[in-house]
Amino acid sequence: MEKSSRLLSLELFIVSFTVLFQELALIRWLPGQVRVLAYFPNLILISSFLGLGIGSLRAGRRSLLWSWPVGLLVVVGVAYGLQGIAFTQESVTEHLWFLYEDLGAEAPVIQSIRLPVLLFFVLNALCFLGPGQLVAERLKAMGDQSATLWGYSWDLTGSLVGVIVFAVVAFTGAFPIVWFGVVGVGVAVFIGFRARRLAVFVPILAVLLTLVVVAEKAEQYSPYYALSTLPRDKGPGFSVLTNGSHHQKALPLAKADAADSPRHAQTRADFHQPFQILKSPPKRALVLGAGTGNDVAVLLDEGVEHVDAVEIDPVILAMGEADHPNHPYSSPKVTLHNTDARSFLNETNERYDLILFGTLDSMTRLAALSNVRLDNFVYTTDCLRAARALLTDNGGIVMLFWVEHEYIENRLAGMLAKAFGEAPHMGKTNPKLNGLFNTVFMAGPAFAHSAPPWQEHYSAKLEKALETLELPSDDWPFLYLENRGISGFYLSIIGLILLISGVGVFAASPELRSSVRTGQGIDGVMFFFGMAFLLLETRSITELNLLWGATWLTSAVVFGAILLMVLLGTIVTQLKPIPWWASIGGLFASLLAAYWIPIQPLLALEPAARLGASMLIVGAPIFFASTSFALCFKERADPGIAFGWNLLGAVTGGLVEFLSMILGIKTMLLVALVAYLIVVLLRQRTRAPQTH
Repeated sequence: MEKSSRLLSLELFIVSFTVLFQELALIRWLPGQVRVLAYFPNLILISSFLGLGIGSLRAGRRSLLWSWPVGLLVVVGVAYGLQGIAFTQESVTEHLWFLYEDLGAEAPVIQSIRLPVLLFFVLNALCFLGPGQLVAERLKAMGDQSATLWGYSWDLTGSLVGVIVFAVVAFTGAFPIVWFGVVGVGVAVFIGFRARRLAVFVPILAVLLTLVVVAEKAEQYSPYYALSTLPRDKGPGFSVLTNGSHHQKALPLAKADAADSPRHAQTRADFHQPFQILKSPPKRALVLGAGTGNDVAVLLDEGVEHVDAVEIDPVILAMGEADHPNHPYSSPKVTLHNTDARSFLNETNERYDLILFGTLDSMTRLAALSNVRLDNFVYTTDCLRAARALLTDNGGIVMLFWVEHEYIENRLAGMLAKAFGEAPHMGKTNPKLNGLFNTVFMAGPAFAHSAPPWQEHYSAKLEKALETLELPSDDWPFLYLENRGISGFYLSIIGLILLISGVGVFAASPELRSSVRTGQGIDGVMFFFGMAFLLLETRSITELNLLWGATWLTSAVVFGAILLMVLLGTIVTQLKPIPWWASIGGLFASLLAAYWIPIQPLLALEPAARLGASMLIVGAPIFFASTSFALCFKERADPGIAFGWNLLGAVTGGLVEFLSMILGIKTMLLVALVAYLIVVLLRQRTRAPQTH
């Protein structure tokens, strides 16, 4: 019996909601089990697109519904089975165990990152075959009822609600059993009440949820991390683990505190080191990346009158409030700010005698993971200049960092030199006694009087190094890449993913195999729409995170806003379509405007004005991209095949995004522009609607 458009719309909403919720759940859960996956969240996203695309290409054929619960069980089971293995890219080093601190030195070590990355790329894709087929078949049925765009609108609405609900769940601190329980309910809707299906599905779901519970090691979940703590071997304090990896330690650091070991004594001395050099005690200080409160405790102990403590993770902040041995957050001299470091710099009007950069992320890029990409907007020249602007006339900046390579040391020193016009002073710690940071950078007028004898020689050496070493910027924020380029490691990953994707796609679709022989049947318009849109989406997320801070709330709002703009464009096309050339013209004009308008002046705007500018610069290209896409999508004879090609284009776009490591983030707009230009040329050449 043919389903009504109302029932099809409801099913599209439910499956799309479940897909987005499942995608976000796996992106958060898998890195807690297999640590190296934390550095490749985009590949989990790309594999989700691949699975949806392959599932779409199987529309109308034998049902793949069984693969949905089975795929989830397999990916959860394999992750649980591998959670006790330490995967590393290079030879084992002492720093490896910061990443695997909860495993112990007896854990088996496999010197391969490619293995788990590619394995979970494939396994994760399998989880999305069934829902991809469901979406495509319902879009096809809606198309047969002349309601293709309304079907696509319900698909987008379900995705939007999925993002919102997962954000709410994340903020409640709910454990993964809740996440996967929600996914299980979504799958159950399509399993139905047939006895034979339920007899298989219920045990699978029970085993899956049991594995999720058994695999659990976290004590709490924040919007960012799976968190747990370990007490110190001797004396008060504790270690904070994120996804099982070392993150930070809360220690008694006041000078009056008794040292319970040589390690503790040395670490405490290293924290106080900058204050032995300062021209005068600072009155007002800012700590970026305050964590559980170590730096704040030291500042209070040194007599600072007021401290603004900025920490992005609310649960880590709460840990410090409750259990730090010095209880720094209980002091009336301290004001807590639960926000992103860069966002706070953009919005505050305060002036500081000292700004201290805690070890923000410096421990997460280890020798064992030397090719791993980790980018943010804290360690950039633009950020340090913004911090410099907040200093008083005699103020200074202190940066604590764990440096493993000379080029990273030169980069950090070079950025401070650019901000202050002279090389910073540096202090080194004993890494055998201080496992938190091994380098202290000190810059600004507050330290200008205390240049060591070797400072002139160091300045000349740094100037020479910077002749060939590029400094990170907001457009190229890759502190850990030695040079612009894509490493052999990444090229091998990209090549293998393209091979896996190509084999999967052509194995799934006889039509595509036929197109190779005949040279026909490739929906290039839909493919390049998908490729360009993912580049546009990635750039939009990056831009808005810079404007508003890289908080989980910002990310949820960004995803929601993107889906909302796409939904708005689709509805506009359904009710009163914008002519093709007006739509594509608006897209090109808005892309060029977004490329040429500098982002830095927007950071100084008041929040209301910044919001308006954000929606105009980011929202306009997405709106016109969606109206242009909707017009072309409406022409497709088979929406399921079109949807599949579109998602496969998105997979390619996700890999093309790695070019930002060479070209910078903003240039990705021009790459997207070229892809949309190809869309225009292909559409002009074909003119007539395609059939498959």
